[in-house]
Amino acid sequence: MQIGIFLDRDGTVNEEVSYLSSPVELRLIPGSADAIREANRLGLRVFIMTNQAGIARGKFTEDQLTEVHKALVQLLENEQAQVDAIYYCPHHPDFGDGRYRKECSCRKPNIGMLLQAAREFDIDIEKSFVVGDRMIDVQTGNNAGATSILVLTGYGKEDQKLLLQNNTHVGHISDNLYAAMQFIKSTILKERVPIQ
Repeated sequence: MQIGIFLDRDGTVNEEVSYLSSPVELRLIPGSADAIREANRLGLRVFIMTNQAGIARGKFTEDQLTEVHKALVQLLENEQAQVDAIYYCPHHPDFGDGRYRKECSCRKPNIGMLLQAAREFDIDIEKSFVVGDRMIDVQTGNNAGATSILVLTGYGKEDQKLLLQNNTHVGHISDNLYAAMQFIKSTILKERVPIQ
């Protein structure tokens, strides 16, 4: 089984934009491509998993989201960084029509997207990492039994306060995705050291 790095999208990999619906609005956070490239070099599987309730709310379509994700993959590939897959949840329990308005297993902090990636790529969830800028990303990691990492980009500084107020466990707090990757790297390399 393999180790997975599960990344939130907005505020973690790319800059936060409310209801991002066009590739022209897409900007990588400095260092995020470097972090993903380092994960690639370590042989880790990298996934993006993102709640996209803007679809349920009628802010944009799944076709528009597909174009954003194509552009994101291209921006990363331009920096020699690759993700293995992007998973998204278009649902919302309170908004949208019958197809999108529902309680689902994929909307974070539920772990449906993570479980799907684990099945499709043979991932050991307990040895994996969930990285994001929101408390729901930390909760997703905790719910799955993975190591959760909060990054202080995006909404991270605001949600760090919520974590403290709610006494929510977090495996690590990093300034950004690149710093989070250094923590992941050191953790994994410690575990890979052979016993003499």
